[in-house]
Amino acid sequence: MYGTAVHTRAARAALCGALLAAAACSHWPWHHQPAPPPVEVHELDVSGPSAATHFPQYWTRNTLLVDLSSASGSGSIALQPVAGSGWPVRLALRVTRAAIGRLEVHGDQSEILPITPGTGTVDLELAPGLYSAHTQQLTIAWGPEPAAPALPAPDATPPR
Repeated sequence: MYGTAVHTRAARAALCGALLAAAACSHWPWHHQPAPPPVEVHELDVSGPSAATHFPQYWTRNTLLVDLSSASGSGSIALQPVAGSGWPVRLALRVTRAAIGRLEVHGDQSEILPITPGTGTVDLELAPGLYSAHTQQLTIAWGPEPAAPALPAPDATPPR
């Protein structure tokens, strides 16, 4: 009987030691720290009717990401490079899926970007030919996805 109590105490002590060691692992040098939040930059000037809303800009690798996730309903902005600089080679827009239905981007070319329904945010990279080094500005408008056109009623007359 005495031996069983010793083994039980030893098992409990070993379990407590293992739990303490596991909790301490987060302070060991090989534990990876979470990635720091992205650093906000100012590469493009934002103007237009919806420019009062803050749309932060971040570099994600070699793509400038303009965060439009706070946009909802309908609105538009214009983007221009900061004086003395040019357009980034790659440009992406982050939007919240449930807040808007589509984006219209107008530059050297125009593109309509439908936003798939769902939750969370999605990053939409702009096509390479949409803007060039000579583009004066990009206009971005957002709003709900337009309703699908109604199908015509089938003809009620019987075939002859």
